[in-house]
Amino acid sequence: MKTIWLCTTLLALWAAPVLTQTMQELIDGKNTENVLTHSMGYDRKSYSPLKQINKSNIKRLVPIWNASMMNDQGELAQPTVYNGVMYAINGKWTFAIDVETGRQIWRTPTEIESGITRAAFNRGGATIYNGKVFRVTIDNHVLAIDMKTGKQLWNQKFADSKDGFYATGGPIVADGVLISGVAGGESTTRGFLDGWDPDTGKKLWRTYTIPAPGEPGSETWPKNNDAWKYGGGPTWRSGSYDPELDLVYWGTGNAEPYDPRPREGLDSLFTNSVLALRPKTGEVVCYYQYTPNDVYDVDATDEQLLADIRVAGQLRKVMIQANKNGFLYVLDRTNCKLIAAHPIVKVNWATHIDLATGRPVLTDVYKRFAAGEEVEIWPSRGTNAVPIAFNPNTGSIYASTWNIPRLQKIAAPKPQVLGAQSTGIDARQPEMKPGDVFGHFAAINPLTGEKKWEVPLTDLPSSAGMLVTGGGLVFTGRLTGEFIALDEDTGKTLWQFKTGSSVNSTAITYTHRGRQYVTVASGLGGILATRYAAAKVPTGGSIWTFALMQE
Repeated sequence: MKTIWLCTTLLALWAAPVLTQTMQELIDGKNTENVLTHSMGYDRKSYSPLKQINKSNIKRLVPIWNASMMNDQGELAQPTVYNGVMYAINGKWTFAIDVETGRQIWRTPTEIESGITRAAFNRGGATIYNGKVFRVTIDNHVLAIDMKTGKQLWNQKFADSKDGFYATGGPIVADGVLISGVAGGESTTRGFLDGWDPDTGKKLWRTYTIPAPGEPGSETWPKNNDAWKYGGGPTWRSGSYDPELDLVYWGTGNAEPYDPRPREGLDSLFTNSVLALRPKTGEVVCYYQYTPNDVYDVDATDEQLLADIRVAGQLRKVMIQANKNGFLYVLDRTNCKLIAAHPIVKVNWATHIDLATGRPVLTDVYKRFAAGEEVEIWPSRGTNAVPIAFNPNTGSIYASTWNIPRLQKIAAPKPQVLGAQSTGIDARQPEMKPGDVFGHFAAINPLTGEKKWEVPLTDLPSSAGMLVTGGGLVFTGRLTGEFIALDEDTGKTLWQFKTGSSVNSTAITYTHRGRQYVTVASGLGGILATRYAAAKVPTGGSIWTFALMQE
């Protein structure tokens, strides 16, 4: 009997690393055979030191397999990889795929509540921890799936679609807590983050992004109405995590409505902000508001990229964000204080960011808009909800920027109703002509805003994220379906491959049996990518994996 127990125990100990991912594994991220978190690490740098694939041999990069994702609503999520298995999600399915062959190991359908008509897509990626794949669904469920079998282990509903909420962003695991966000900032909702026990699905905490009366920050909302109940502040992208400081950094979205009058033109905390939270409790330690009293729909939900860089000769722990409002920000992540902010696209709503106050210095656009005039706002967005990348060896940020304005004016007033769309404005896109520049791929110094290079994107913008590698390459994609590799030093396109649909996701790179692989999802989806490219590009989701052709 003792012999049987000992053999069973030894077998369990041997098998444990294959089936589970500890917090330490997620933090270290040193095993190049695995991609365990969004953007290649908790710091969200979208950087890999791998250089087997490099500028000298990139022309030998070829597809080695392609796997259908059985979906036509968009592939915006990056896969994750653990011990030779890739985990990929979209609005309809969760997949486990053999990394070497592309063969499906299992697939699990996403069960959506009846009556949900919103297109189902997912940003971020498949989240893995302790033998489970975690994800959200469009109808506001967070669930856990067994990594080995694809069986659903638990499922928790956290909001009602009838109240205007939906969910698209990948959760993260920090200090043993699963943290998820919510979308719906255009639907008269109040944003929040939830903390969950990843083993049981028990809710541990909820932190609202808009304070109730009497709570810190409530003084930035009107005292005599319930605007705070409908104030926006969604959390529809994924966070980053600094395990040394034990802080999670999560961006919040627009204030609701864009018409400032129901909010009395106040700052409307904590919309358009970054929150630094304790993962065990959801306690907010510090914050920075990128756009007080937002009337431009310039969400601050994009990821906070964490880096240690020299500022005036001193090594600082910073977080960097390419904000939708058109500025690239550098903040001290220990206290959320502003260090630098520079425009990376055309900006006309503010002249600059005051480093002393941390606030934007407004132009007359705001006054003209508040007075009822139709105004042209630059940019309509600085980026389109896709990750930037940072190479710690060069100090450069790599971003996909947008060069498109929006025209808007205040709409006729109507009552605010929970769950009803009430932006308070009428908006339209200006006519764009063939040959117009819609955006750029760019390499940027985060402290000065200086652009090392900039590649114009004509006729269509890009909705792909950036991945930079030790091989001197920046991988990204185009709405027309090309997956491309740029020279990190010049921005020159060194290689491209035409996938079957748009590249709206972010690539990953890893090794398998000593060979470097690059994987990206292809599939037109997301509101803006579909708006611009639907007539030119077919839908259809797939995963493409590439490696160097053997000599």
